[in-house]
Amino acid sequence: MSIVETILVFALIPAAIYGVVALLTLRSKFAGTPRYRPGQPWEYPPMWWSGNPEGIGAHRQVNPGEAPGTAVGGARGSW
Repeated sequence: MSIVETILVFALIPAAIYGVVALLTLRSKFAGTPRYRPGQPWEYPPMWWSGNPEGIGAHRQVNPGEAPGTAVGGARGSW
């Protein structure tokens, strides 16, 4: 192998591969919509998220013979 072929195989081809990968990863950074930065005004309507959108505002009816819920949850520790 001549010196030109050696440089081509061991330097230029890996550099080209790194360049293509870098362009592919940076493409979304330069072409995407601008990101929100703290202190900028928020120009979009508020959006609430719920894991169960059908259940928003739905209230469960208590059966007449059912005792009201008295269970108390929470973390408890004795030292």
